[in-house]
Order: sequence, then C-alpha cells, then structure tokens
Amino acid sequence: MKKVETETEDELRPEYDLRSLRVRKVGPGREGFGEMVRLEPDVAEVFPDAEAVNEALRFLIRIMRENKPRFRDISGDA
Repeated sequence: MKKVETETEDELRPEYDLRSLRVRKVGPGREGFGEMVRLEPDVAEVFPDAEAVNEALRFLIRIMRENKPRFRDISGDA
C-alpha cells in the first residue's frame, strides 16, 4: 500500500519548528522524575519551596567545611 502524503493547513508559524521535540513518557513506562528527597512534615513546614531547602543545605555544607576538625600530630609536632 502506498503512503499518501497530505499537507495539513495550520496556523503554526514557521519559526515554531516542533520536529525537534521529544515525547515525554508518562505512566508505567517512565523511568522516573529525577532525584527526589522526601522531607518529613515537620521539616517541610519550615521551607516554602525547594530553593529554600537547597539554600539551607548549601549553608550547612559551607559551615561544615569551614569547621572541619583540625587534626593535630599525635607526636606534638604540630
């Protein structure tokens, strides 16, 4: 059977080229939505959004790095 090519008329502007779009899978075939961390309710109520959580965690990481314990030489030659 021969494939019949038909041209459809639409109002889409030529600059909107949709051929490069990828189809998003939904449902059971989807592998996942990316990394997700579940916050306990008491923690989640403190943060209004993901940006606030990330800001707090980055601050904590910075403080931890700045206050990393300084190990002295056991022989006392520090």
